[in-house]
Amino acid sequence: MAQVLEFKLPDLGEGLTEAEIVRWLVEVGDVVAVDQPVVEVETAKAMVEVPCPYGGVVTARFGAEGTELPVGAPLLTVAVGETANGSPAGDGSGAGTADADGARDGASGREPAAEGSGNVLVGYGTSQAPARRRRVRPAAPAVNGRSRAPEPVRETRPAGTPQAAPGARTGRTAPADGPVPVISPLVRRLARENGLDLRKLTGSGPDGLILRADVEHALRAADAQDRTGTTAATAPAATTTATSAATAGPARSTAGTASVTRVPLKGIRGAVADKLSRSRTEIPDATCWVDADATELMRTRAAMNAAGGPKISVLALLARICTAALARFPELNASVDTEAREIVRYADVHLGFAAQTERGLVVPVVRDAHTRDTESLTAEFARLTEAARAGTLTPAELTGGTFTLNNYGVFGVDGSTPIINHPEAAMLGVGRIVPKPWVHEGELAVRQVVQLSLTFDHRVCDGGTAGGFLRYVADCVEQPAVLLRTL
Repeated sequence: MAQVLEFKLPDLGEGLTEAEIVRWLVEVGDVVAVDQPVVEVETAKAMVEVPCPYGGVVTARFGAEGTELPVGAPLLTVAVGETANGSPAGDGSGAGTADADGARDGASGREPAAEGSGNVLVGYGTSQAPARRRRVRPAAPAVNGRSRAPEPVRETRPAGTPQAAPGARTGRTAPADGPVPVISPLVRRLARENGLDLRKLTGSGPDGLILRADVEHALRAADAQDRTGTTAATAPAATTTATSAATAGPARSTAGTASVTRVPLKGIRGAVADKLSRSRTEIPDATCWVDADATELMRTRAAMNAAGGPKISVLALLARICTAALARFPELNASVDTEAREIVRYADVHLGFAAQTERGLVVPVVRDAHTRDTESLTAEFARLTEAARAGTLTPAELTGGTFTLNNYGVFGVDGSTPIINHPEAAMLGVGRIVPKPWVHEGELAVRQVVQLSLTFDHRVCDGGTAGGFLRYVADCVEQPAVLLRTL
């Protein structure tokens, strides 16, 4: 007899408590293999394809696309040991059945050895890996009759519904008149959040592919139409409204409410808001800054790139300087354990860097940056930046940083007071490198000048340490040979 196992949304990374269903990759009635991706979800950190640790027939899905589920909520149920037609594997007679208790027993992650998963998810995976107990955050109470997240919707296949053909792709839900030509899940989400029907759009991309620009254009057109309709409808009542206002006395104005847009603080925007708020609340930060002559650094980069090897980025050179500075001032490669009242210093430098994407600001982490040369750093920065823009960064690539480098100069600004990336202890900010008047060797000259700013946790060190770190970074920028002397 087939056993029905319930697969719950696993813990996809540190601090993630919910995820939004972007796209189902399987339908009810499909046969899935062990570790086959079954759903694409968007967390506060990245887009993730979730593999199912069970093999069998999908008997139910929980939650429609766009639904936000907490960690530990049911995703789908799988009839293990059952074939696509409902018969037990190896037996052509009788349909496999399982009661509710059987489905609950499957939620513990225990399964037959033959169906074991080799892909370790928290709470699931190989039989050798112990399950970790996790306390799921309770759902937020209802406010004004509305709950924080919609209730999961159980989707089942009606009796007699034909099953998808073997080998057919089930990653997209095709409408009655054919599939919607959309590849990007971000485009689907933008249309879904604004109530836009993609079937009514004509894509400007190759073969009619609907792009983000098409969706934004349609939304602007709809907004302009709404504004025109609202103005025409309210114009006849203008005189009456003015007369009523004059006789009714002071009242709360409602003018302009139609132009107000409310954006939910969820997903990556919500994660950024929570982290920055926590940083400002917990960390007593201070900032110091200095202008540096980067002319020699830019000449050094030009000479390295002229040698014919892989091109070296400015960010990689600055990262190499940062790791050298942290070796001299390890107090800044640290965090504070508030419960134990201890400063935790790290021997390895896992360097985060700020990357702006269409989804918002993310901070990918270069592991063991202190062991990499400039060529390796350039390649890793390029790889992580591309993954960030594509929304394919894994939770592991977005967590575990010990120090952050923020190159906001790419936005054309000179300086800033960065907010520390909690729970780290410091962040180095780099402004744009631009020609400015500068006194060089006793004479006024035009040099390439950059402003460097260091925001640090005053609990881990005093101003002398922070100033020494920043001065060493500036010296290396002005005279790259200083870095060579310390290697």
